[in-house]
Amino acid sequence: MKYRYRELINGLSDKELLFHLYMTQIILLVISFILGILLFEHFSFLNHLYWLDFKVISIGIPMGLAVVIVDIILMKWLPSSFYDDGGLNERLFRNKNILHIMMIAAIVALSEELLFRGIIQTKVGLILASIIFAIIHYRYLFNWFLFLNIVLLSFFIGIIYQWTNNLAVTIIMHFIIDFLLGIYIKYRRRINGDEEQEGVLHE
Repeated sequence: MKYRYRELINGLSDKELLFHLYMTQIILLVISFILGILLFEHFSFLNHLYWLDFKVISIGIPMGLAVVIVDIILMKWLPSSFYDDGGLNERLFRNKNILHIMMIAAIVALSEELLFRGIIQTKVGLILASIIFAIIHYRYLFNWFLFLNIVLLSFFIGIIYQWTNNLAVTIIMHFIIDFLLGIYIKYRRRINGDEEQEGVLHE
């Protein structure tokens, strides 16, 4: 299954991968809309969306930065195989400009937080919402470390939501994580490529 997944990913162009990413987020938004109608009166889960809450800045941004710092430290310390997602993240971010990475991070953060925190966690609780969140990130199922990483991250974001009772906090937190890690992946790959080329030239 893992190798079939890699073959499938390798068979898609970068443009097709991006199209699938956007389609996935649109599907999540449609699911949120449908569940919002079925499970909530007048989309009442959106009552927990407060953009002018100071916690968006005082908690959402610092918590997002903390996750990014820990992740980058682990990327440097652990074997590269621990963060092997089949090269999908690299292909998604390597040729995108900063504005495009920002847009991707914003769309993903909004669609996933509305569904997984605003709707699913509200209705079925933190544990089940975190497990579903991890399973949705299908490519991580083939790497035990990435799967554990995404489960813990979902629990952490879910706890922040329970603490603040504000979806805007977790949306900003999620955005910070995806945006900064996207930037890091983009420029880390370029630097590594330069180093490899330089090594060949010196040999």
